[in-house]
Amino acid sequence: MIRRFFQSKRSSVLIEGDSPGAGARLAAGVAVAPIDGATAGYLAGRRESQGMPQEARATSRLEPRRKPERLDGEGTVLTSVAEVGDPGELKTLRQSPRRPLVEVRSEPLRIAMIGQRGIPATFGGVEHHVEELGAALAARGHRVTVFSRNNYVDDRLVEYRGMRLRHLPTVGTKHLDAIVHSALSTAVACGQSYDIVHYHAVGPGIPAVIPRFLSGAKVVLTVHGLDGDRAKWGFAARTILKTGEWLSAHVPDATIAVSDSISEHYKSRYGRVAAHIPNGVEEPLPISSTDALEKFGLDRGGYVLFVGRIVPEKAPDMLIRAWRRLKGDMRLVIGGESSYTNDFVRLVRDLGLSDDRVVFTGYVYGDELSQLYANAAAFVLPSSLEGLPLTLLEAASHGTPVIASDIAPHLEIIGSDGPGHHLFPCGDEQALAACIRRTLMDPAAEQAGAQSFRSHVLHTYTWGGAMEATESLYLQCLGRSAVAEADRSETARIA
Repeated sequence: MIRRFFQSKRSSVLIEGDSPGAGARLAAGVAVAPIDGATAGYLAGRRESQGMPQEARATSRLEPRRKPERLDGEGTVLTSVAEVGDPGELKTLRQSPRRPLVEVRSEPLRIAMIGQRGIPATFGGVEHHVEELGAALAARGHRVTVFSRNNYVDDRLVEYRGMRLRHLPTVGTKHLDAIVHSALSTAVACGQSYDIVHYHAVGPGIPAVIPRFLSGAKVVLTVHGLDGDRAKWGFAARTILKTGEWLSAHVPDATIAVSDSISEHYKSRYGRVAAHIPNGVEEPLPISSTDALEKFGLDRGGYVLFVGRIVPEKAPDMLIRAWRRLKGDMRLVIGGESSYTNDFVRLVRDLGLSDDRVVFTGYVYGDELSQLYANAAAFVLPSSLEGLPLTLLEAASHGTPVIASDIAPHLEIIGSDGPGHHLFPCGDEQALAACIRRTLMDPAAEQAGAQSFRSHVLHTYTWGGAMEATESLYLQCLGRSAVAEADRSETARIA
């Protein structure tokens, strides 16, 4: 039996379906499929984080997470479907008495990803999002092309994790880096007969108007954050980005929001239904090496970690000031670098120079970053503006206690304050210092809470779920809804 859970506060419906992306797909008005054990765990985690009663989240959260299906022997993509009503309305789904739930065979899609710096991802949340989503879509059998900037990666790989890479030049300055590359990528993509052109981020999405009206491709845009609110931009740049935000609500065939708060922003400000498809995170592999700790002169459990771009909205300066209020030998590690914010980076480094317990590592990624996550006493993210931060999900996936400001995207992940997952009032330096002190006072209780929170995060935020929800949105945009595909398949069999 299909069970429905209504969330009147957010005027949306979650439905238990075959994939972890079922709730997001329903919010977008697209088809979902019947429940399995992995999805029960996914939705149970979502319901728990949204404060639903224990009885409603009694389904198992300990089932193994589902991996994306691959192509069958005939080179077709396998998807499962249920009947759905008008995509513009949020309705509960009913299994049709005349059309049982079936597996549908559809042709692989040709997908272009534009807006990210590139892959393989090193630094940057958008880049990691595109790498994981694109790899999952490729594993599903779709033909994914990722457009990369020549100034992001040194290696000019032709293919990576099943995705085709297209390297194009750009102008590597603060104001032109993203938009020039996006415009050039758009021009190339318009001549390549893609089914889907998928933009990532508001600024790089400005050229989306070109394929929307001058090509046969359907346009999708993922909003990873409200870029026009970032402090590094001046008046002119903010005005352009705000214009880009308006375009992102009116031009694409579909708009995706990585957090519930962004989705609500688009609904309240523009009347746009943005499909809420959150980021995912992979379960980390066991870590035995301590090379990164030795490199930076750190001890296991002997430091608190911050990871992110050194920009004003992430508030590393406030974190260092809060750290000065604490006594002891514990170290503070700042993992990140400039994002065209050199003046602010100098300010932060000057603050750190006054306390020899502060360690600057620059950008870290890959095995080094995993080691830093896994061996930290706590991870801190004091941001005033986020989309849905991958660093917070990654730290939690390692079982590391997390501390975050109480902005909406952090609340979406953490839910409420407790051992292993703490919140403090955004911008309150004294409260941040107190929160860090409290976390470090009882390591055993914090680690136990962090392990429980880790299980919740791993079952709630999956790239498989994000891929399936995105794939369903693609099919809806193309008019190849799962129900239509089922009808064609059934007609072909009869014929």
